[in-house]
Amino acid sequence: MKHRIVVLGAGYAGAFAAGSLARRLSPADTEITVVNAAPDFVERMRLHQLAIGQDLAFRKLADVFAGTGVRLRLARVTGVDPQRRTVAVTGEDGDGGEDGDGALAYDTLLYALGSSVAHHGVPGVAEYAFDVTGRSAALRLRERLAGLGEGGTVLVVGEGLTGIETATEFAESRPDLSVALAARGELGAWLSPKARRHLRQAFDRLGITVHEHTGVEAVEPTRAIAVDGTSIPADVTVWSAGFAVHPIAAASGLEVAETGQIVVDRTMRSVSHPDVYAAGDCAYAIGDNGRPLPMSCASAGLTNMQATAAIIARLTGGEVPTTGLKYYGNHISLGRRDAIFQMVDGDARSKSWYLGGRAAARLKSGVLNGAGWGIAHPTFGMPKRKRHLATAPDRAGVRAAA
Repeated sequence: MKHRIVVLGAGYAGAFAAGSLARRLSPADTEITVVNAAPDFVERMRLHQLAIGQDLAFRKLADVFAGTGVRLRLARVTGVDPQRRTVAVTGEDGDGGEDGDGALAYDTLLYALGSSVAHHGVPGVAEYAFDVTGRSAALRLRERLAGLGEGGTVLVVGEGLTGIETATEFAESRPDLSVALAARGELGAWLSPKARRHLRQAFDRLGITVHEHTGVEAVEPTRAIAVDGTSIPADVTVWSAGFAVHPIAAASGLEVAETGQIVVDRTMRSVSHPDVYAAGDCAYAIGDNGRPLPMSCASAGLTNMQATAAIIARLTGGEVPTTGLKYYGNHISLGRRDAIFQMVDGDARSKSWYLGGRAAARLKSGVLNGAGWGIAHPTFGMPKRKRHLATAPDRAGVRAAA
């Protein structure tokens, strides 16, 4: 019987991990299955571009994994049973499942279901606000923005990376709209002084109104209400005030942090269930600086590399390597022709040096294109001889090979 590896989610973390596992493990004794609700690989970092009307090409996951030996299962994950080592799925390929009851069995599980928008319990957000954390959400926003005429008002709530990129992209692409951003604190407060000045100049150039020190306590169809009672007009409110993970992990009995993220050790292995690994936004991983890694594409890359390296080493009897978990900086797009790359130190504090303007925009474009190319070519660099499991494949999971 082959050792069954199931990867939940085919975002940046899950898709890269599946490709890496397929490159390095022998198909003679391992079986890799990726479960994803959508048939395409979605570049989440480009969804604000999709929302404003830009045409983006989406890669079919079936094409991505063609010829790799990875089995793609289009289904939505509804639950995980780490005691039985099964995943409950439903959807296009999920109804009926392998054993007739919608359950997919695994020996090793890599949980990479990512995150979605965090509403924080603010009234009206679920009913009236839009977001760019998923393709369907971005398309819904795209349709609404396309219907806005000249002078339409758009309010972006949240001064993080997603909020800044969304506001600047919208203002650059649709100068006929009145774009504003509500920030709980000072705009770009975490940036170095020079980078902060660059950011403010970009907002001024694009005509974006900034409401600093403005928390939003309610969203209505045509406005947002600030904590101090101020009414901010908004034909469209875009909510980008943080991310939240799906409660599936917590409901499954896996040990999770207050955020709902799976608590993992230095190798991305669940501290409560050794057959389970986590990568990406759903992993509560401590970086080299002793702090939790932020939810980001960069963290997805770091955690998926560590998780796959650990899985491969344990299954093949090798020594588990330690990959770096260091966050180097923030790369912020300010439309298509401007950007900021802010380096940070070991304590995640901004260094004085930063790169801005077209050079930073080209660098960001290169990073995005490189990530997309890597997803589209999962067999690149495939070793001539793949590694076999250290023990005969069985149903004992990682415990047998640890």
